[in-house]
Amino acid sequence: MSNWVIAMMLGVSIFLGALALFAFLWAIKNGQFDDEEKFLNAAKFDGEDELNDALKQEQKKEALKKNYKPE
Repeated sequence: MSNWVIAMMLGVSIFLGALALFAFLWAIKNGQFDDEEKFLNAAKFDGEDELNDALKQEQKKEALKKNYKPE
């Protein structure tokens, strides 16, 4: 492998790395990674069975708290 091939590969790799860094910084600046509704969307798109199970578990916890009498 000759020197010009190594130099060309090095130049192209530096160019592509700089391009990727620029794209990443641009995405951060424009808020592409801000996900303020992540947890709301996760709950919104849960299946009905999972939501019913979660409701039952919450009701059990509340019932245990009401029945608990510290001495």
